[in-house]
Amino acid sequence: MIHATVNAIFKAGGSDKMSGRAMIDGSSALLMLPLAFIVPLPHGAWIWLAGSLAAHLVYLTCLVRAFSLADMSAVYPVMRGTAPVIAAVASVMVLGDPITAAIALGIAFVCLGTVLVAARNAPPWRAIGWALGTGAAIAVYTVVDARGVRATPAAISYVVWDFIVTGVGIGGYFAWRRGHEFVIAARTQWRVGLIAGALSIASYSLALGAYRLGNVARLASLRETSIVFGLIIAAVFLHEHVNRTRALGGGLIAVGAAVLIVLG
Repeated sequence: MIHATVNAIFKAGGSDKMSGRAMIDGSSALLMLPLAFIVPLPHGAWIWLAGSLAAHLVYLTCLVRAFSLADMSAVYPVMRGTAPVIAAVASVMVLGDPITAAIALGIAFVCLGTVLVAARNAPPWRAIGWALGTGAAIAVYTVVDARGVRATPAAISYVVWDFIVTGVGIGGYFAWRRGHEFVIAARTQWRVGLIAGALSIASYSLALGAYRLGNVARLASLRETSIVFGLIIAAVFLHEHVNRTRALGGGLIAVGAAVLIVLG
């Protein structure tokens, strides 16, 4: 729910999506910075932090493009729903996590629901392409961060430094890319960026904590229940049209999540 809220704030922000994302990620880094002097260094996880930075750069670049071209209710389910399949395969190959029949069934429901959500009144192919790229990048950083948070002695160390590295690296890069336009946007949107940045910390910290404790294929799919909340937020707060097909898709995603919780 928190993740969907962050993306709704991002989507509802100004037309300069790159500046908006720079403020969100930069705010997350600033909020986490004081903790860097308290928690131990993430020894054993620096290489994974570097990989996470690269994957997040691709993810956020694709996200900005997708949200600039289409409604949240159209592309958000595509980007979130394609990630679990890729993450499931990668988690088996890289992390050695098992895939049971129940987990496979739950993932199938989540993916089928995703297809239905995006099937009717589909966005432009360019938007779908960027959304698919976003989904692939999500899968990559999910597996990388799951490996990283397990490699460091204290999970909090990886969480703190992940936000700092990503926020400074990508937030700074996006701000540099926009230049004076970023300064203009920051003057009016910094409060919103700060709120979204704090919510991002809450959302992804919970995810990283879960990845350290359990099966990544199952947990990555459960995280995509954000699609259901995203559809509700898009309809109620962003006033986007959510037709019956998309609503049915959201229901299937919820069923998939229930299967993963009860049987996974």
